[in-house]
This record gives sequence, structure tokens and C-alpha cells, in this order.
Amino acid sequence: MNNKLLLFCLLFLCTWVSLSAQVSFGEAKKFNEGWRFSFSDDSLGASVSYDDSKWRQLDLPHDWSVEGQLSPSLASCTGYLPGGIGWYRKHFQLTDDAARHYIYFEGVYNRSEVYLNGHLLGKRPNGYISFMYDMTPYLKKGDNVLAVRVDHSRYADSRWYTGSGIYRDVWMIAAPEIHFAQWGLGWQATSITDKQAVVSVELAVEKHVKAEGKLEVKAALYDADGKLVAESQKSVAGQETGLSKQTLSLKVKKPHRWNLDDPYLYTLKAELYCDGKRMDGASSTVGLRTLQFDANKGFALNGKWMKVKGVCLHHDAGVLGAVVPPEVWERRLKNLKAIGANAIRMSHNPQAPVLYDLCDRLGFLVMDEASDEWEFPKRKWIQGWNVGEPSYEGSFDFFEEWIEQDVTDMVRRDRNHPCVFLWSIGNEVDYPNDPYSHPILDGAKINQPMFGGYKPDAPDAMRIGVIAQKLAACVRAVDTSRPVTGALAGVIMSNQTAYPEAVDVVGYNYTEDRYAEDHKTYPKRIIYGSETGVGIDAWHAVRDNDFIFGQFLWTGTDYLGEAGRWPSRGLYTGLLDFGSFAKPRGYFRASLWSDKPVTYIGTYPVKPGHSWLSMDAWDSWNYDSGQLIRVVCYTNAPQARLLLDGKEVGQMKPYDDKSGIIFWDIPYQDGELRAEGCDEGGKVLSTYSIKTSGRPYALRATVDKDVLSPDKATAHVTIEVVDEQGTIVKLGDSEVTCEVEGPARLLGLEGSNNSDMSDYTDNRHRAYHGRLLAYVQTTGKKGEIRVKLTSPLLKGTEVVLKAE
Repeated sequence: MNNKLLLFCLLFLCTWVSLSAQVSFGEAKKFNEGWRFSFSDDSLGASVSYDDSKWRQLDLPHDWSVEGQLSPSLASCTGYLPGGIGWYRKHFQLTDDAARHYIYFEGVYNRSEVYLNGHLLGKRPNGYISFMYDMTPYLKKGDNVLAVRVDHSRYADSRWYTGSGIYRDVWMIAAPEIHFAQWGLGWQATSITDKQAVVSVELAVEKHVKAEGKLEVKAALYDADGKLVAESQKSVAGQETGLSKQTLSLKVKKPHRWNLDDPYLYTLKAELYCDGKRMDGASSTVGLRTLQFDANKGFALNGKWMKVKGVCLHHDAGVLGAVVPPEVWERRLKNLKAIGANAIRMSHNPQAPVLYDLCDRLGFLVMDEASDEWEFPKRKWIQGWNVGEPSYEGSFDFFEEWIEQDVTDMVRRDRNHPCVFLWSIGNEVDYPNDPYSHPILDGAKINQPMFGGYKPDAPDAMRIGVIAQKLAACVRAVDTSRPVTGALAGVIMSNQTAYPEAVDVVGYNYTEDRYAEDHKTYPKRIIYGSETGVGIDAWHAVRDNDFIFGQFLWTGTDYLGEAGRWPSRGLYTGLLDFGSFAKPRGYFRASLWSDKPVTYIGTYPVKPGHSWLSMDAWDSWNYDSGQLIRVVCYTNAPQARLLLDGKEVGQMKPYDDKSGIIFWDIPYQDGELRAEGCDEGGKVLSTYSIKTSGRPYALRATVDKDVLSPDKATAHVTIEVVDEQGTIVKLGDSEVTCEVEGPARLLGLEGSNNSDMSDYTDNRHRAYHGRLLAYVQTTGKKGEIRVKLTSPLLKGTEVVLKAE
């Protein structure tokens, strides 16, 4: 087999596994094309005879909020973008003769109602949960109409940007009358040694009719090369209708373990037979690894004690909103891994299935999280983060009815991902006085705003423990192979409740000052930083204490919402910017986390009386001659020196463990400034250079891949403003226009400037720090694609791509 054919086969296998793993039964096909949309509300929208001919035609996924007009009159919490109510309709005919058909939504934000031929299939208020309906009773020959009403009229219902609409993939599943159940394939490694692993496989069979023959289930495990390594089969007891569950055991000799540096994946295939005839099949990837948590030693993966270097991530991608192509997620994750991150926290909700697939494949640990709000609403800031009077919209009104189902569905959907190592039942639901209160808040020292002391009229904090016990039980009813956790914002208050004891591992948000004290007070408690700032002290609290196994920084990348006063797109706390490029603080974090040599330099003027060391210094070298400039160096080398045009202008200085920053104050001169990170003997380990630039002269463009699949593959085109010598003009903010010719379209232009509130949907945008990113996506046909880039008074450029 030649290399191209081998690559194709491997890609096909990965794709097939991903598709079939969505629901664990039947034949699943994407159902994204040919929808109609109306940004309006009409009570007749579900009717079969409704005239939708004038509605907008589009393909899913779709986020109407990001298409809206940014306005200071809207809410800062969701990035000054609108919500509203919208309808989607799709006309279709069945093209197969399967006995049953289902519709599966990966996520609809929010409060969705799904109708088939005028019949209500169901409602699902949670905008992040995947759900499925059986369409079989209402399908007919000929034209069928699927209609979805999405109600995001309470648009300021979150503390961050959510998006609106059917913003994830939709699938049609065809299946026989007897098939595997939704998410009915589950696996768990019950023991792993170097000699053998035992994998327990759970198979749930759903029988809509009485079985007319002998039912059997088979499970087979294949290694990464496609070789069969273990198999088992078992008869299904009983022939009556309903749900039947079987457990099979697979023994794997000399198991290849999944770890962060070698994320090795097996493929598990399950099949259902009736009297020897294949009825159904399902598959899943399998990563064999052990997880160990200890109150004194922290966390071990495969028996190796380690530090979790995690980041929190929301689900948007700047100008793309909540519709994030797989290639964008993959690039983001790879850039985070280059910084040294090894874990992702799904903040603060289940995210798109493709993200978990990527974490499996790239080698990340994942903390999966259920929700940000329980039975009472939190503050949602309207005029700017912690500014003015808040709103109190939210998801609290459907909490009691849906939370147990939502938590259960999260675990059932994601349990087969080896990357998942923690189940979180909630984030900051114990924030002091937002909404719960307790007498201990009178006089308590809490390092977050707590909106005053004890409030007797506020909800009683003791309720937190009761709810936590209930939700933890939901998780454990599905999966006991991973611990249950929660991210506590008011640890002092929560310590008075049953919450910390209800979970297995206790997350502390911004509460490093409690680590040592609570470790002593609660010696059996396993503690980690479930959310922390990016300062070096928070990292040292992890690095220097064996009993703290890791941290999750706020945040991995910039995100929309939780914005300050207008103009502001978001909180701007990311290690990566909106376009997933490393910011200065990303390089600073790499100097703390990365195992590879790291050196970076940033600059800023020295101001009298200000001697601070910034971890947010940009790498520009254009100032007034003689101006005193502070050059800060982020490195993991033992020492570093500074050179200008090859001449030493900053003497060799040792690494400062307290600040993590080496610095020099020097008078500015034009030229090339270079820092050299060196070992104790003076050998250069890594370097970083910045150069004085001239005036903007031209645009330069590069692309991450120039050959794409025609089927909606996304390329990243990086556009730089350069001078006549080709040096990036870091101060360049030229407006760039992008034109795409051929079988592709421009998804968006991302400048990564947090205060740029211009239109997200047009083809013009200003560069920021001399750079701009274009997302270009193929549209289904083969051919040549030309991406033309122009800017007033600058020499333009273009890149040529191929869809084939």
C-alpha cells in the first residue's frame, strides 16, 4: 500500500470512528445542508404548509448573534452582540428504507423546540447539551418538514458570549427496529499492567419490537495499525421490547498506553447480530491509561506524578462566534501545547464533540464541566464587567427540571474520551452572595469581591451541599472511573457545607492563600487550582506544593463576552489572542511551563517612579533615539544577555525565580535587538530577535495549508504589514481588504484587537500589531482558489489554494 493510500485509509478510519461515536448506533449522516432561516418569531413556523420560500437559505452550523450589529446598548457580558428568536426549517425526503430515523443535535442555543411535520418532537432548554429525537412516528413518504424554534430572547443569560441558533452539527441517523441505544457503547479499563489490560465494554441494546431470533453482541479492539488485538461476544438475554445491557471483557496483551506525549488510540468496534445477521454497529476510540489522585502527592498519569498545566476555554473564536471549524480548534490546541499547556477545562459547559476528539488525538487532559449556574441566577454585567447594575437572566429557571438529565447526558456522551479525567458538576455556584450567603461571610477574608457580608435574605448556602450530592450521584451512576469535582469560588463558605465532601477532588478558584491551611485542616482533601490568574505566584503555589496537582489558567485564549465598558470585545485575559496567536503573556507562560528552550523579549518605555516588570510587553523595537526603554526577557534558561546588532548592550543576568523575568534598561537605538538564553557555561540555548522597522510598504501573506478538501475545509491565512526590507511593522494598523475567488468563501477577518468593534461579517479589517488573520473555507467544489489582499497605499499580495 502506497503512502497516499495509507494516509487516506487512516483518515477515513478516524472520520468513520468519529461519526459513528456520536450516537453509538445506526448510520449517521450530517444533516447540515439546505436549511432555511428566519430571524423572527411566527407561531405558524412549525406548520407543514407554512410558506418559507422567502426565508434565507443557509447551511448549518449557524450563529446569528455573531452576524448582528455590535452596539453599546447591548450587554457587555455577551460581547455587545444581540440574541433574539429565530426559526430554522428543512424540507427533505427519505432516501433509505431503514425502519427508524432519528435527528441528533450537537447543540442549539437555546431553549429549542423541534417539530416534524407539525408535531412537537421535544424541547431542550440547555444550549450546550447534545440531544436526539425519534422521528419515526411522524415521518411520511414524500416531503417532510423539520422545523426548529430557537428562543434566545433572554440574550444576556450568560456571563460570556454564547452565540444563538443551531451552532453545532446536526445528524440524521437511520437504524433498524433493534439497535444499540443512544450513547449505548461504553468502555472502561478496569486494570492495566505492562503485560495486560482488561477493558470492560458496556453495550446497551434498544428493542422497539420483539426479537424474532437469537441476539448476540460482539466487541473487537484494534490497534492503531488496524490489527485485531482482542475480541469477545455474548448473547443478549430476553427477546421482549425495551433496553438490555450487556458487559463484555477484552484482554489486551502488552497494552500501548495513552499519554500526553504519545496519545495512542485503539479502535473499539461493536456489532449486534440476530441469528447471525448483522443488525447494527458502533465504534469508539480507546485510550488505555490510569489516573491516580492523592491528597499528599497530587496526580499521576500512568503512575507518573505530574503537574497539570491547564487552561480554561470558552467555545467561541472571535469573529467566527460559536461556529468554530475543526481546523480552528486544532490550530488553537497545537499553539497551546507549544506554550506548555497539557490540560483543557471546558468552561463552563459541555462543548462540541470534535474538541474532545482533538484532545484525545493531540494529548490533552480534559476537565468536562456541566454548568455555571444552579437554582438561582448570577449577576450578568450589562455596562461592563463589575460595572453598574447587573441583569439576572440565566438558565436557573429550568435547573430543577433538567439538571440531572443534563449532567447524566454530559457523562454518557463524553465518557469514552480518554482525555477526560475530571467531571465537574459546576463552576462558582458558591460565589459569595452571588447568590448564596452564609453567616461566616461576616468578617471572612475572601480574595474576591463578595458583595458585602452575610445576607440573611439571600439563598442559604447550605443548599449547595445538597445539590452537589445529587449531581455527584448522577455522574457516578454512569461513570466511576474518574473523580467528580467542582470549581469553588467561596471555599471559606463552602467549607461550612457538604459540597467539598460531596465531590472527590476539590477545585479552588483564585484561592491560593487557602491551599496550605486547608491541606492541614482537611488532610484527606485533594486540592487543585480549578481557576487561577496568570501571575507567577499562582504557578509557584502549584510548583512548590506536591499536594497541589495543577492549575487551570483564566484563560487559554481571548474570548467574546465578560467585556469591560464599550469598546471592549472580551476580558482579554488569554495566553493566545482571538486569532490564537501567542500574546506576550503566552510566551511568559511558556517560559514557566515548556520543556523546550524558550526565550522572548518585549519592550516598553521606562517611566519615572514605575519599576514594574510586565508579562504583557509586546515585541516591538521602534522608539525615539535615546529614549530609555525597558527590555524584559521571558526565558527558561539559567541566564540571558542582550545584544544590539551583535554588540552586547545588556550584560548576562541570572534568571529571577521570584518574577520569572530578566530585564535591562537601555537607551533606544535603531537596529536588531537579540536576547540569548544561555546555560550556566554561557552556551546559547535559545534566542529571540526584534528589529526596527520602516514605514508600511506592503502586505505579506502565508497560509497554513494550500491544498484543502473541497468539503468545507478551513485554511488560516496570516497577513502581515511589512516595510521595504520585509520587516514586520509591529505598529502597523493598515486596513486590509480580502477578496476570495474560486470555490471558497471568507469566514471572517480577525485582527485580535479587543477594542476594535467594527463589523465581524465584512471583508475589511484593520491589522493589529502588524498582523491579521483570514479564515477561508472551501464550499464543496474542486478548483483553484485565489485570496487577494489589498490595502490603501500598500503593495498588495495574494495566495493561491487548491480544493482537490
